[in-house]
Order: sequence, then structure tokens, then C-alpha cells
Amino acid sequence: MDAAVTGGFDLRRWGDERLARVESALSDWVVAEAPAGLGDAMRYAVLDGGKRLRPLLVLAASEAVGGNALAALRAACAVELIHAYSLVHDDMPCMDNDVLRRGKPTVHVQYGQARALLAGDALQALAFELLAPDDERIPAAIQARLCRLLARAAGHEGMAGGQAIDLASVGLALTEDQLRHMHRLKTGALLQGSVMMGAACGQPNATALDALSHYGAALGLAFQVVDDILDVTADSATLGKTAGKDADNDKPTYVSLMGLERSRAHARDLLAESLAALDASGLPDTRALRALATMVVERDN
Repeated sequence: MDAAVTGGFDLRRWGDERLARVESALSDWVVAEAPAGLGDAMRYAVLDGGKRLRPLLVLAASEAVGGNALAALRAACAVELIHAYSLVHDDMPCMDNDVLRRGKPTVHVQYGQARALLAGDALQALAFELLAPDDERIPAAIQARLCRLLARAAGHEGMAGGQAIDLASVGLALTEDQLRHMHRLKTGALLQGSVMMGAACGQPNATALDALSHYGAALGLAFQVVDDILDVTADSATLGKTAGKDADNDKPTYVSLMGLERSRAHARDLLAESLAALDASGLPDTRALRALATMVVERDN
């Protein structure tokens, strides 16, 4: 994680403490004993890699609203499993056909297409299993809210729908509104959903809930704008995935539509929008959420 100390808040220290819990829980819950090598492929897809931004957003939002810590940890892991499954499937030859992810061969390259497909399916199923434990310390109402939020963020109204638009848009000249709609679904929905899942672990008032939703939407779009920028300005070693892939595949991006400098300005505007939403939330401590938004826009991978 990039070091960031803003207003006396140390994001690295805060994040490292929480990531240790997330990594330990993921290692425990994604078991190697699944049949016929499936567990190995699942663990390869999830463990020891990635920014873990989505789990951190869950935990930061839950802490901001005084949420149930046990529910938040399960939600943090569940959203990361959904993210990991989506990457496994997106990298396959029938989608983006990529061979590098998180600095190592993609799952289908390492384990074959059939096992990669099944690993993604199993990770998706496990995500919802984690959200509905037989544990009276997590009220059933919270479990139900978390399942609904994650399903909506991952399904046709979110990530899967956005990916469908993306695949159908290759070679097309999208308008800015069309591009924004695609990325609000494909990338933004799961990031915004992470924030809202954290909020669902507590009982924020309507003002705070609306502000967190606004924050998550702006952050989700900013993430994609920066991703598009990095695709043309960073190398594969820095990114941990194949650089220049969008241009090679003739995919519409913010940089291809707006140019590099306008895209950078747009990312800064979205950061300001996300921080303004937190200012309006009325929540007593949103330092972690503020620092994560800043990290998203200032990152180099």
C-alpha cells in the first residue's frame, strides 16, 4: 500500500493492520481441500496479490458508522472473492484474453480454462456463503442486507452488466455519457457496493447513507479514469498486468475519448466530489475513507 499521511492519519498503518486480518481470514476460508485441484486454483486467484481496495472500503465505511466488526470482516472478504472471480473470468480467452494478472500468469494460463472457469464459479458461491454464517453475533437482517447489496453490485445491474456493455463496445465510438454508464456498472458498482456494505454493518441515518453512496459512486468512477490513464502511461511490470491492452483491443476509454490531460483533471474533480460527500455526511471520523479516495487517484498501479 502506498504510504499516505493526511491530516495526521497514517493510511499505511491503518491499512496494514486491517489487511493482516483480511489476509488471514481469506487464507482460512478459501481452502485448498476443494476437489481435483480446484482449491489450488481458487487460492491462486485470491491470495498474495492485489490492492485489496474493496475490503478496505468495507472496513473503513463500517468503522465510520460504528458497524458490526464481525459482519464487516466477512463482507470485506466476500467482496474480494467476487472481485477475484470477476478477474479470473475477465482474463479468459472468451473475454479479454489476458495472460498476466497481479504480476503472475492468469489463472487459465496456470491451470487451464476449465479449472479457471470452475474456480471463478466457486469463489462467487463462497462469497455469499461467507455473508450468511450460522452466527447469532451477526443479526439476520444484516446478513440479508449484505447479500442483497453484493448480488446487485455483481449482477446485471452492476459488474456483469458493465462487462457485457464493454464487450459489445469494442471498436465503437462511445459518448462520454455512454462511457460513464458502462464504467459505473463494470467497475464502479462493486466499489460503491463495498462502501455500502460497510455502511450496512451499522445503522447510519439517511443523510450519512446518501453521502456514503455519493462518495462510493465518485470514487468508483475515479478508479476507472485512473486505470485508463495508467494503461497508457505505465508499463506492465508496474501495473502487474498487460499495459496498453485497451488500445490494442480498440476499447473505448477515458483517455481515447477525452485525452490524457482532461482525463487527469476529471480524476481530480471526482476526488474532490468524493471528499465533499464525506464532508456532508455528518459522520465523526471519515479519515480512512478520505485517505483511500486520495490513494485511488494518486496511485501508480
